[in-house]
Amino acid sequence: MKLITALSLASLAVTTNAFSLANTRPAFTSSSTQLHHAGMGGSTSTVAPTGFIDKELRGAAMRLHTRSQSPKEGKIEDKPKPKEPHVPTHADYLKFLVDSQHVYASFEQIIQMDSLAPEMTPFCDTGLERSEKLEDDIAFITSTYSVDRPEVGEFGKAYASHLQSIASKGKDHIPELMCHYYNYYFAHTAGGRMIGKRMASLLLEKKTLEFYKWNGDINVIKKEVKESIEDMAEKWSREEKDMCVEATMDAFRGGGGINAYLSGGGSPH
Repeated sequence: MKLITALSLASLAVTTNAFSLANTRPAFTSSSTQLHHAGMGGSTSTVAPTGFIDKELRGAAMRLHTRSQSPKEGKIEDKPKPKEPHVPTHADYLKFLVDSQHVYASFEQIIQMDSLAPEMTPFCDTGLERSEKLEDDIAFITSTYSVDRPEVGEFGKAYASHLQSIASKGKDHIPELMCHYYNYYFAHTAGGRMIGKRMASLLLEKKTLEFYKWNGDINVIKKEVKESIEDMAEKWSREEKDMCVEATMDAFRGGGGINAYLSGGGSPH
């Protein structure tokens, strides 16, 4: 079990959070960067990147990689690996899922705010929505493994509150909001799915949760959403594009705090 755990959970480290819980969160480390970049949609081919996402957002993400992950572009120093990796439990996984559900529900509420229409309208009912899927999974784990559902934890509350704060500033802060949207949703479609497979093998007898299933081809869904983001970004000023790119670290920290539950770094619910 120790060997399997060390191999399968090597990338489940944690990040700090810049919000109200900054002093209680573990240090920003490599795996969360890896998870988020996996969802950035950028290409590693020699073809010149085109569009705002590939030309700018990907670069911002790559700079948050460690030097071992990306020797040419990574700027983050590697952290020592723990001698004994934390073995996630069903309770840990439930904390992760409950906090994730809270954040996705917040995103879905924000996207439908009248004050952000019509700019955010293309991101309603895209097929990436996860809150209902997560409710099904939380119910499955609590009933199958006799684990009580926890309350939303500090990580989820802090990140959702931060997103609501950005949205409350109105349309002028949509570029900042879109950085969070893109990183959070797209990370789950790539690196997040790898975490799902590890947790399924470790805890769920290889059952794939609904969280990791989409109605339709996920690559087609991602392509359509990415095109909507590019259409939006084409209308942005240079200052608005900079606002979006500069929110990347914030987005990494928000999602990384929730990932902390799986590596033993999460705070109590």
